[in-house]
Amino acid sequence: MNTLLKIRVTPRSSKNEVRLDGDAVKVWVNASPTDGQANEAVIALLAKRLAIAKSRLTLVSGHTGRDKTVSVDGLGLEQILALLAQP
Repeated sequence: MNTLLKIRVTPRSSKNEVRLDGDAVKVWVNASPTDGQANEAVIALLAKRLAIAKSRLTLVSGHTGRDKTVSVDGLGLEQILALLAQP
């Protein structure tokens, strides 16, 4: 089961953070978007928050934009949102 998760990323933030804003998932990373560093930081942060391996996350679209779609292997959307809602 692969679930597509749409996120909005803000690179060069003062801290790494994931927040739910209604149904929207917003991610802040302190990495620069240069050479895909922010994308790598987003995957690492999501993997940590979801308690899964980074290899189970794949950036499907939005490689160069702020709006991205990430495929999450093995978790449903409700599970993902519940895990991300935890502090």
